Amino acid sequence: MRIEVLKSKIHRVKITQAELHYVGSITIDEALMDAAHLIEGEKVQVVNINNGERLETYVIKGQRNSGTICLNGPAARRAQVGDLVIVISYASMELEEAKQFKPSLIFPDPNNQLN
Repeated sequence: MRIEVLKSKIHRVKITQAELHYVGSITIDEALMDAAHLIEGEKVQVVNINNGERLETYVIKGQRNSGTICLNGPAARRAQVGDLVIVISYASMELEEAKQFKPSLIFPDPNNQLN
């Protein structure tokens, strides 16, 4: 049996931009992507702490160490600059593998930088 489990999470990161007229996605600072083991094009769930919105999109690589967290396209309507969000990815794996798996949990500082 395969189950979906938490693969990685970037917890309480601040939205720095919202670009409505861009192909939909979320742009994430490459350093945060690496720390959370996210790759460009990977499906993620974005949970807005400020308003409770949830959405699914895919990751675009942002400039390393820039702190960029930008919602693009229609997703830009789901958050405002300054909102705090959680970015979550999941993985599908066999039950026994999932029992041993340890997700990557990232807790950036208030400037979206790694501690």
